[in-house]
Amino acid sequence: MTTDIHAYLAELEDIPGTRVFTAARSRKGYHLNQFCMSLMTAENRERFKADEAAYLDGWQLTPAQRNAVLTRDYNAAIDEGGNIYFLAKIFSTDGKSFVQAVSTMTGASVDAHNAMMIAGGRSPEGLRSKREAALAEVAAEAGDMPGSTI
Repeated sequence: MTTDIHAYLAELEDIPGTRVFTAARSRKGYHLNQFCMSLMTAENRERFKADEAAYLDGWQLTPAQRNAVLTRDYNAAIDEGGNIYFLAKIFSTDGKSFVQAVSTMTGASVDAHNAMMIAGGRSPEGLRSKREAALAEVAAEAGDMPGSTI
């Protein structure tokens, strides 16, 4: 195990399909997460539902964070520092369950997502590293090139 915190955090970013809520993401998402927490009151939920764009004007969100909220792109929201437990306030406001929202993050239907989870989750086989996948793709492309020795 590495003792270099930067190397360790880089390893976390190399896990395909996983976004670890690090201190850097927490700092980046502060205002996004504060907006989400505002949805804990019925009055704020009603104001948000009445005019989402206008409600968001009251928060210091980046354009990417704002777009993630308006399009309900929870993966993008997490990339922009959103914490899934805070983001839950958005999908709860929309009347969606945690399972319904999370299934959209996997690209699967609710039934397919549930079946995968009941079967034990994603298979540990397959893509285990973004870095290794990128290297394999470069190698495959180089192998297709005339005169390649790879």
